[in-house]
Amino acid sequence: MLQIEQLNFHHLFYFWRVAKTGHLTQAASELHVSQSALSNQIRQLEERLGEPLFDRSGRRLVLTDTGQLALSYAENIFGLGREMLGRLQGRSEGLLRLRVGSVATLSRNYLENWIRPLLADATVTLSLESGLLEDLLRRLLEHQLDVVLANEAVPAGADRPLHCRFLGSQPISLVGPAAVWQGRTLRIPDDLEGRELALPGPRHALRGPFDALCVAAGVTPRLRAEVDDMAMLRLVARDSGWLTVLPEVVVQDELRTGVLVTVGRSTQLQENFYAITTLHRHRMERLEQLLAHAPALTAA
Repeated sequence: MLQIEQLNFHHLFYFWRVAKTGHLTQAASELHVSQSALSNQIRQLEERLGEPLFDRSGRRLVLTDTGQLALSYAENIFGLGREMLGRLQGRSEGLLRLRVGSVATLSRNYLENWIRPLLADATVTLSLESGLLEDLLRRLLEHQLDVVLANEAVPAGADRPLHCRFLGSQPISLVGPAAVWQGRTLRIPDDLEGRELALPGPRHALRGPFDALCVAAGVTPRLRAEVDDMAMLRLVARDSGWLTVLPEVVVQDELRTGVLVTVGRSTQLQENFYAITTLHRHRMERLEQLLAHAPALTAA
């Protein structure tokens, strides 16, 4: 019986990289070793384990059942290794590094509200990045991020061990310039026929439900702009003079100062906020505190 001290983790790492890329040549190039040397190391691992890890069909490598099982364990082993390196980065300076990803369609105001407790904490170094949800989830599963903030839920699975925590929701609002709309109200979607609107782009979680609501009501607004990035939509709402459909947190400062006013709200449309994490073996107390005390989702 093979003992743990007899398992060559260097060979296992090479197997993991080949299995991830699916190509011996590509993995050899990335690892800066010859293809023959890489193939030989994997063959030695197979001999140690006593079973083949790949079925070789010409140049194609297809994982066997044993290979699939070995890959699942290798993912955990080297994923935890990446997590360890990420945790230790900055520790030599006595700092905790918290790596936060957020989808590009998420309000930057909401993100800032969420991390606000850390802004005055000298023991924490923040790393913030935005992008497409699938790219962020891949980095999360590779332990290059600690948490991803999103406005749509993500199901977990055997191949994606994720925990999706609901942080809160808020109704969608119709806002407009105070100089024109102060004291006036409109119903969503009934009163939007022919109205000039700026809307979140097609990738935003609320765009589909909003369009469906308008279709069901037989209402056709006049679309003037569709904007994926919430920071840009905020500027459009502030400077265009059009009505804009969005979560109020996006324009919380403009509502507070009176540049914009809320013209209508829809309880039929909600933006939900989620924090997505992996099933960490080691708890991050500071992250747990943030998750437990999500910011209130009401505009001033």
